[in-house]
Amino acid sequence: MQFLRARRSPADNRLSIGIAIPTCRRWTCSPAGGTVPPTTIKGVQNSMFDPPLGEFASFAHDIADLARQTISSAAGVRREPIAKSDASPVTETDRAVEKCLRERIADHFPDHGVLGEEFGAEGLGNEFVWVIDPIDGTKAFVAGLPVYGTLISLTRGGTPILGLIDNPMTGDRWLGVSGQPTTLNNVPIRTASTTALATAFIANGNPDAFSPADKSRVESLRRITRWCVYGGSCIAYGRVADGSVDISIDGGLDPYDYCALVPVITGAGGCITDWQGRPLTLNSGGLCVATATDLLHRHVLEILA
Repeated sequence: MQFLRARRSPADNRLSIGIAIPTCRRWTCSPAGGTVPPTTIKGVQNSMFDPPLGEFASFAHDIADLARQTISSAAGVRREPIAKSDASPVTETDRAVEKCLRERIADHFPDHGVLGEEFGAEGLGNEFVWVIDPIDGTKAFVAGLPVYGTLISLTRGGTPILGLIDNPMTGDRWLGVSGQPTTLNNVPIRTASTTALATAFIANGNPDAFSPADKSRVESLRRITRWCVYGGSCIAYGRVADGSVDISIDGGLDPYDYCALVPVITGAGGCITDWQGRPLTLNSGGLCVATATDLLHRHVLEILA
């Protein structure tokens, strides 16, 4: 099986859910190497998981297609965003996409819960909960900058087991499923092999989201890395998975911001945790860091923790 890698130029909330989640030390990651299992539905093997993960993955693709159609039709049209109670922006497109996705989930999986950015939570106590962010990067969407995406995740017992990142403007789609290799546009991908901070590329979505103390830690990390790019939103985590970026770090996140990222990063061989090295679940706090390798993650946590 071919692996795709992009070219490059010179809080402990672990829950017991009855399935194997690969871990290294205290953080959630995927070991390098090993064999890749055969795939079936859109790159996902239907194993002994009941119900099959392939069914969930196929459904995630279908609703991501719906989201892409709605967002693409609205892109490029200047729209006045609405300020929410926390002063963050929302558009009618955000709401239309989430409404559509929630309706599809209710029709296909009536016993599943849903958590979305725009319309809150239903059935959070259910075994399976879908977690969706219709447009992660609404400010970029409003500004016409193609660095935003739709995030779709499925959690079981609070732990993400499926994650999808879709960029409707470039057509790129990352899919991560527990126990399977992450794919970009249906081609398996791997993270970079970077282990040293001095050669690492780092991404941060919004430096204003950190407290003064946390911002100081991020600045300490930034100073000893090769360079930093800002404003990548969820796309930066997809680029960690495909080997373009080595570290992506953010603060002020909610579950709909990070749950989809977990299977994408781990399935590509990377690590993603909170700043204390704890696995990310529905109950985690707002600090998140993803890295290309186990050793690089260890170096980053030494600065952040």
